[in-house]
Amino acid sequence: MALATLSCIPISAGIAIGKAYFINRSNFGQVPRQALAEDLVEEEAARLKDAFAHAKSDLAAIRERVPAELKDHALIIDSHLMIMSDPKLQGSALNHLTTLRINAEWALEKAVADLEEAFNALDDPYFRERAQDVRLVADRVRAQLMGQKVDFKTLGSRAVLLAHDLTPADTVELQVDKIMGFATVQGGKTSHAGILAKSLGIPAVVGAGGMEEVVQDGNLVIVDGLKGLVLVEPDEDELARYGDLKYQFESYRAGIIKNCHLPGETIDGYRIKVKANIELYEEVAQVIDNGGDGIGLFRTEYTYLNRTVLPTEEELFEHYRDLADILSPRRVILRTLDLGADKFMAHFGRLEEQNPAMGLRAVRFCLRHKGLFKTQIRAILRASVVGNISIMFPMISGLKELQQSINLLRECQQELRKDGLAYNPEMPVGMMVELPSAVMTAEIMAKEVDFFSIGTNDLIQYSLGIDRTNRHVSYLYQPLHPAVVRSIKHVVDAAHQAGIECNLCGEMASDPFCIPILMGMQIDAVSLNPQTIPAIKHIIRQTTMDDCKKLLKQVLDSPTVARTNQLVRETIFQKFPDQLSFFYSLLDSEEGPSQ
Repeated sequence: MALATLSCIPISAGIAIGKAYFINRSNFGQVPRQALAEDLVEEEAARLKDAFAHAKSDLAAIRERVPAELKDHALIIDSHLMIMSDPKLQGSALNHLTTLRINAEWALEKAVADLEEAFNALDDPYFRERAQDVRLVADRVRAQLMGQKVDFKTLGSRAVLLAHDLTPADTVELQVDKIMGFATVQGGKTSHAGILAKSLGIPAVVGAGGMEEVVQDGNLVIVDGLKGLVLVEPDEDELARYGDLKYQFESYRAGIIKNCHLPGETIDGYRIKVKANIELYEEVAQVIDNGGDGIGLFRTEYTYLNRTVLPTEEELFEHYRDLADILSPRRVILRTLDLGADKFMAHFGRLEEQNPAMGLRAVRFCLRHKGLFKTQIRAILRASVVGNISIMFPMISGLKELQQSINLLRECQQELRKDGLAYNPEMPVGMMVELPSAVMTAEIMAKEVDFFSIGTNDLIQYSLGIDRTNRHVSYLYQPLHPAVVRSIKHVVDAAHQAGIECNLCGEMASDPFCIPILMGMQIDAVSLNPQTIPAIKHIIRQTTMDDCKKLLKQVLDSPTVARTNQLVRETIFQKFPDQLSFFYSLLDSEEGPSQ
């Protein structure tokens, strides 16, 4: 039996077996706490300011060494530099230092704790994880204060990298070609560590609590990116078993990758586009390498985060144009800002909301702040000259919101013509269908847009009245609930009757139990995590539309979720006994589809 087995969050599939190489940037010991005499406060404040300045200078030097192919790493490092320059962190630390008369390290820790509390109060897990950016920046400043330079030894041979957390700045200094896999204590599925692992295509886990206490450099470790485990000093039986699993998984992966650039087309000729959901430039390579047919959802929010000033039209224009140019001729669908007022407190003031998820967010927020909205729309329009860009409005609840958004788009077109700036007047315009009200009025909305994109994650939550991140009710999150299946079919039918495309993005798109049902509805495209594209294409290419339609009819006739899950599971496993039984046995999934 292994010396220790840690439960983690799997973020990049695969098995890594090797010697541990630990980068423990949190290991500065206990934060020193010291009360200051009044005559020492000014000197201590100067020491804190110097630490910020030196940390910023070091990070800026790393930024200069970022290679062109890691452009998005540079953007994230830029965001960390902005946090260092933001008066919120340094100003808060200085305030604690002077008012409480405490040493710089303690004051910095209190300032970080304040900001982490504010981030953790947000509903969206993606933005809660951005609190880690503040912590990573503070770690660099604290290293300066304590005389512990943040540095990395050169890896002598391939190893499994372990860390408290990993940043894009770290990857510039590391020899990533020598990393077999990695595990971090901090982070989540949308953390920088997760994005890095997927871009490198190596096994990885995050949330490995206790790892710093039980693992030493040179320990033999197994990182299980399938089940989410780290095994420390495994015994011979565990090594043999994981060696077999590693071989089986890599063979399975190689088999589906081989044909991933072929179209997602059924045996009887029905073709469905398989696109990707991304938010960073560094994910573009994954889309292309995994055979993606384009970007079905580009989350534009990241450009707005961790900054003291809002991005300019010119900055956004260049960002969107470069993205579209790299992916051309593949289509790129840019979703306009899906943020709430809580993300823009510095610019628009704090807005107290008891339920931000149903408050002033997404298109509602943008229509309230038209200047912000028009800046983004103008940038998207200007970038559309590349020829493969579409715009999509999120969280549309009714016709009025949709028409207001489209009218603002037309207004921006008029302004650009007046300014002599080029744009594509035929750029497709779409909307997200993620609210029950949009489902019920889909026939009306379909007359106003060029395409629909069904956002299943929110649609399921709003339709069933549950928060899937709430462990007390997460079991009720059922993608194949009769109400959800019927809602999706209603939207697809409404779109096709109006002669427009209907796409689907969300976790249902990457679920092999759901994809045949969606195909039976004749969905035009699905959009999912880039890593999952080969597996979904593999399933599509081995089925027929006739089989999918038969399964859909059975699902629509099923009165309960339990019956549907059983039916679908039996059908899919019978159709794909080798691929799915093997893959899901690795994942140890006994909950049914899309749990």
